[in-house]
Amino acid sequence: MKRKAEEGDDEEERSMWMHGGKWWRGPLIGRGSFGSVFLATTKKPKSQFSFFPPVMAVKSAEFSVSGSIQKEKQVLDTVQGCPYVIQCFGDEITTNAKGEMVYNLLLEYASGGTLADHIKNSGGRGLDESVIRRYTKSILEGIHHVHECGYIHCDLKPENILLVPCSTRTSGFVAKIGDFGLAKKGRERKYGRIDPSLRGTCMYMAPETVVDNVQEPPSDIWALGCVVLEMFTGKHPWDRKPDLNDEDILRLISDKFESPTIPTGISKEGKEFLKGCLVKKSMFRLTAEMLLDHPFVAGLDDHENQIESNKVWGFPSIETEKLSFSLVSDDWISSSEEECYFSEEDEEDEASSELTLEDSQESTESSLATCDGDRTLMRTLTQVSTIPAGV
Repeated sequence: MKRKAEEGDDEEERSMWMHGGKWWRGPLIGRGSFGSVFLATTKKPKSQFSFFPPVMAVKSAEFSVSGSIQKEKQVLDTVQGCPYVIQCFGDEITTNAKGEMVYNLLLEYASGGTLADHIKNSGGRGLDESVIRRYTKSILEGIHHVHECGYIHCDLKPENILLVPCSTRTSGFVAKIGDFGLAKKGRERKYGRIDPSLRGTCMYMAPETVVDNVQEPPSDIWALGCVVLEMFTGKHPWDRKPDLNDEDILRLISDKFESPTIPTGISKEGKEFLKGCLVKKSMFRLTAEMLLDHPFVAGLDDHENQIESNKVWGFPSIETEKLSFSLVSDDWISSSEEECYFSEEDEEDEASSELTLEDSQESTESSLATCDGDRTLMRTLTQVSTIPAGV
């Protein structure tokens, strides 16, 4: 629970932003490096002309620094149509109390919070394997769709997996992929150039990303393996020592002899699934399509993952109760269990020599010193040029 002073700060921030044309801005429910997220309610939810659900999440930022959110809108427009990707209902420009322009991205509200919240609430014990299987299949379906659309998410982690009520259960949630602010298009070998930026959160970065600055679909699969591992253990994937800093983590990831630890007390299917995701060499890593046929998730009933349309379960009154997203603590207990086995091949890794990526014509670069926990690590931070709303 937030302290009074913090609640006052949140209320003050909310008062700085104005309502939209067809929605009321509610309490602050999240804050990130690219903007603040507010709960919003539709002004006329029962109107036959309303294209919005009764409740939404609105991601807002001053227009002058909203390039990343505007880019997220473009990506979401491309990847819409998958039930395991968070829905986008459009965007709108408003003004704040100072008369400055504010860009607002209207998104599906996930009443279950984030997967990070769910893991934290397990008290370090992890989730039940049946729940992990369901969440993993949902995330895989979303990743497969994103990859089929030609994009890489680049920042898959529990904080970016949102939980939406399930329509076929009296309780339970479906996992959806959100936060596409760092997503990028896949490589184009003939005409592109190497993307100079390194995107994502260091704890979930793939070896090829750290070593060769390569971010392609296999990098998302590595991150998925880290997320599934965290669901099993309730701990971060590189939790060897409690005092590891970002530099230590990156060193472990880049070391070809170091791998995340797979727990012994899980099913054989779970172990094999993790091994298929956490292969050091990206060329030998299983794809999303291959993993969807893996016994760990293949036997699940798709009807159990149907999503409740335009309905929020357990939605509290915004007049009487504040919502907040908790952050995952870094104070974890280290574990030493079964080491994941990876076969080392003598073939040359052609990733760095063959890699060509699209030309980022709209980008300007500024240096970024280090990665700070959940903040985005980039060797050079790509500033996305401002895009007119609705384009």
